[in-house]
Amino acid sequence: MTRLSLPIIDERNLLWSGALILVGAFFSLAFACAAPLAGFAAIAALTSARRNALALTAAIWFANQLVGFTMLHYPLDFETLAWGGALGIIALICCETARFAARFAVGAGAPFAALAASFLVFEGALFAITRAVGGDVSHYALASVARIFAINACAFFGLWAAALVCSTIVALRPARHA
Repeated sequence: MTRLSLPIIDERNLLWSGALILVGAFFSLAFACAAPLAGFAAIAALTSARRNALALTAAIWFANQLVGFTMLHYPLDFETLAWGGALGIIALICCETARFAARFAVGAGAPFAALAASFLVFEGALFAITRAVGGDVSHYALASVARIFAINACAFFGLWAAALVCSTIVALRPARHA
């Protein structure tokens, strides 16, 4: 399985990719450091072929960083830039993880498996890096992680519903003849 069967979502559909990037930028404005990159990586993995999903995930990460540095005024220091780069790499790994998890999930469980796997890898990697550099891990308390998961789940399932609605509309539309 390279992607789930959603006819509107494919490599040629720049509208879907553009919409995801814009929604990703909006979430970056709304949630700053809690932007749901794991949820976006999972939706990209499920709605696009592998290469496009990775490119889309990278573009969403880039939009997140662009919003952070230009509108939210993230500091231009080594630590912030390093964390930004780490988030990009982790988001790409999450995209691949979501694809892998969905491949082995049963039927309708694929979206849930993709989101769960992506989120676990995302938070696990952030925790491991924070711990490795001697950072404060107290913000990984259950309540904080549950809040971040809720943000990711809402973004993911909102986008999943939008993809299903769009693919249904396209499927119901009469075919054009050349």
